[in-house]
Amino acid sequence: MRKIAIIGGSGFIGTRLISLLSTSPELEVVNIDKAQSATYPSITKICDVLDTPKLTELLQGVSAVVLLAAEHKDNVTPKSLYYDVNVGGMKSALAAMDANGIKKIIFTSSVAVYGLNKVNPSEQSAIDPFNDYGKSKWQAEEVAMSWYDRTPDADVTILRPTVVFGEANRGNVYNLLKQISSGKFLMIGSGNNCKSMAYVGNIVAFLAFALNKQAPGYEVYNYTDKPDLSMNDLVDKVELALDRKLPAIRFPYWLGMCGAYGFDLLAAVTRKKLTISSVRVKKFCATTQFDSTKVLNSGFVPPFKLEEGLSRTIKSEFVKP
Repeated sequence: MRKIAIIGGSGFIGTRLISLLSTSPELEVVNIDKAQSATYPSITKICDVLDTPKLTELLQGVSAVVLLAAEHKDNVTPKSLYYDVNVGGMKSALAAMDANGIKKIIFTSSVAVYGLNKVNPSEQSAIDPFNDYGKSKWQAEEVAMSWYDRTPDADVTILRPTVVFGEANRGNVYNLLKQISSGKFLMIGSGNNCKSMAYVGNIVAFLAFALNKQAPGYEVYNYTDKPDLSMNDLVDKVELALDRKLPAIRFPYWLGMCGAYGFDLLAAVTRKKLTISSVRVKKFCATTQFDSTKVLNSGFVPPFKLEEGLSRTIKSEFVKP
């Protein structure tokens, strides 16, 4: 029996990953997180990823680590937290792994390392993050790369997923789907900008696939479920899943950005985190498509089609919650 440690497994992706891995009689799973898991409290050990001594103790007997712990929201303050957790967490995890002789790590990075409005970047494309989240994820990757270079027989898998959605998620895609389904959706721009998306069921299936890879090496994978959808296509899919036509108001991009800067000013004055910001409007209107040929050529077969993942999510959250 192999013992797998998931660091930061109490959240959305981690909970689904534990659910999948727990079906294998050959695996023992431990969740290490600073927050208790609502679903798997019996296998959860409370520990901050930056607490290297305690992390070292908890990784005893572990054969592989999946590092999910991260600061990832758009409005994290202070911004230094991105680097403290995302980069410092990688350093702490690798130090604890070294102390226990663990050679295998899977790290969830992000396509944010490529920046916005790039033309279908692949794993070989230039790194050009536009925000602190993307910069911190890239710096964490560099730490992992340096560790691999100095560690014999190391096995490193870097997964760069696009925006992830699914049942029970409360991230940006959920907020978007909620707005569309409620009929209070405001389309900014033409709606022709395309978005790569990833269903959580496929993400955790690929993580399990990577855990089963035994050969040492350093591999980087983009992950997105194809085909990419335009914002107009996404609205159509929601309408189909809900079986009703939804009203949509359209604003030109320049007007949407003017309004967003107003919300930025209001947030600064009131010192409150608002749901609308210039960063979110820019991300909404940006084309974010990514090449996932390497994943498709790896032998991995996604268990769910993108439309199926969208339908399952919409029905779970907005039809029969």
